[in-house]
Amino acid sequence: MRFIEGQSFDPAFNLAMEEYLFRAPLEENGCFLLWRNEPSVIIGRFQNTAQEVNRPFVEARGIRVVRRISGGGAVYHDLGNLNYSFIVPNDEESPFDFAKHAAPVIGALAGLGVTAVFSGRNDLTINGLKFSGSAQHMDGKRLLHHGTLLFDSDLSILGQALNVDPSKFESKGFKSVRSRVTNILPHLPAPMAMEGFIAAIRDCLSGLERRPLSGAEVRAIEKLSDEKYSSWEWNWGESPAFTERKERRFPWGKVEALLTAERGIITGARFYGDFFSLADPVELGDLLSGCPLRREELENRLSSLPLEDFFRGADAGEFAEFLAK
Repeated sequence: MRFIEGQSFDPAFNLAMEEYLFRAPLEENGCFLLWRNEPSVIIGRFQNTAQEVNRPFVEARGIRVVRRISGGGAVYHDLGNLNYSFIVPNDEESPFDFAKHAAPVIGALAGLGVTAVFSGRNDLTINGLKFSGSAQHMDGKRLLHHGTLLFDSDLSILGQALNVDPSKFESKGFKSVRSRVTNILPHLPAPMAMEGFIAAIRDCLSGLERRPLSGAEVRAIEKLSDEKYSSWEWNWGESPAFTERKERRFPWGKVEALLTAERGIITGARFYGDFFSLADPVELGDLLSGCPLRREELENRLSSLPLEDFFRGADAGEFAEFLAK
């Protein structure tokens, strides 16, 4: 497996680097990346940025907002947070196997004297406190799995930069973001600098072959960064006009539905949230067009569609009830 260590703290460049390597011919046995970002909020592929980000706060502090190509929720990055990425052949028989790709990180932390466990749908925790979340993006040939590792991040900024969904914490009995997240550093038996931590995570995989990015690759990544990841259209975009807005947190993720309807018939639908999806939810909006906005009709329509491809873990009856309510 090839190892690439990020040399830039620019979040637009780093996310462009991930996408570029994901789209390129797959390296033998895949590749492993470690990278860090300057203060930034990284938005999930299917999220409505305006709903997730405390815009006045991030603009006043110069915190970048950049969208990634994977699903899941918004996260805060700074130089006290280390990001890791696997780009490997896709195992289509077991999509969204987060635990498998988090195992090397758990092993590396065990070697440092810290007991971490996989929790929920995509988290890593220490003593019940979250220090890592992960997300995935895939096609028929390859898989991108990436995650955050809060090592010595400013947790007070994390809580203010995001518009935190209260239901996500109330349902678990937590009072605030800071009450349920932690940095890794306080749990280490002895102090360690970020450089030592990076080396420990890198060394959790055997047989890595370090390779730098070529000049041509850097230029291609910079082009993608400028044209896509630095653009307002990709990072913020504009929500479509709608006549009804519905929102609910399901066990498999939060969904915000913007519906347009005429005389009780759906004419358009867009879906946002921190869910994971194999297909673009925009396609589901098109497939629901013309369906009466009533539970029975919605359930019949959804039951005939590959709903699991759009919302991993969703149930047609439950989702129809959400839309019709």
